[in-house]
Amino acid sequence: MDIFEIFKWHFETSGVNTYLFLPPLVMCLISSFTSMGGVSGAFILLPFQMSVLHYTSPGVSATNFVYNIVAIPGGVYRYIRDGKFSRIIFGALVGGTLPGVFVGYYIRIRYLPDPARFKIFVGLVLTYLGLRILWSAIGERTGGTKTPLASGRITQEAFGIKSTVYFNEKPYTFSLIPIVLVSLIVGVIGGAYGIGGGALMAPFLISVMNLPVYIVSGASLCSTWVSSIVAALFYAFGPLSSATSQASPDWFLGSLFGFGGLIGIYVGARLQRRMPATIIKVILGLTIMAVSIKYLWPAFRAIAR
Repeated sequence: MDIFEIFKWHFETSGVNTYLFLPPLVMCLISSFTSMGGVSGAFILLPFQMSVLHYTSPGVSATNFVYNIVAIPGGVYRYIRDGKFSRIIFGALVGGTLPGVFVGYYIRIRYLPDPARFKIFVGLVLTYLGLRILWSAIGERTGGTKTPLASGRITQEAFGIKSTVYFNEKPYTFSLIPIVLVSLIVGVIGGAYGIGGGALMAPFLISVMNLPVYIVSGASLCSTWVSSIVAALFYAFGPLSSATSQASPDWFLGSLFGFGGLIGIYVGARLQRRMPATIIKVILGLTIMAVSIKYLWPAFRAIAR
């Protein structure tokens, strides 16, 4: 006899049957680690829903966005309070991501009800960024680069094509153009599969743009939150929502995931100041690599045959 039978629940919209405590528990554990690197954990939630809960319709993307909406605000508040929220980086991310979300929504509904092919592309991108971020962590471990102290704060920001963020009084200068352009592409991916974009943008900003994880995390999470609100509304009420009855999010299931993520992301944001940047990068890199292997494994098996 199943002693947890009283907690079993059938979610009408998604058709998922699971325990009520499982969604918040899973995402509390996952997001407490991923949020330290500016990632909500939605990119792990997607394969969990598809592989474990067997939720594979277009609505799974929208449900991921509901998770982000509920889960992220606590972590963003914590980063703002700790002085680790860059308004310039946030603006650049939102400016690129939002237009991409609209395109991704259209692609998902019209052309990609079966995510198998597109997941190969996402897996390749994640593999590249995961390796880059792990390589960066190895460089710090061997003394190749010096990372800032986690206890620091953003003291000043200078906006321009070449913008500068001062963290612990040290300037970090970067170009806004590549951030906006890459955000646009990431917005398309995030809009199609509900990964929010932080899973791709945070590693890009850390490993390619060489920005400290401490000034990236808050802006990355907040931009994911804004784009998730827009995307969830489009999936539920957008012009193509009538094209398939399976596009709407499962609001209850997504909220349960989000409740766990709300706690986990807040905990992760608090833990970040006690965690060396190298450790955060290793956790984030290994997590990204694990998901990329999950996405690419079917293609590897097909080639091997």
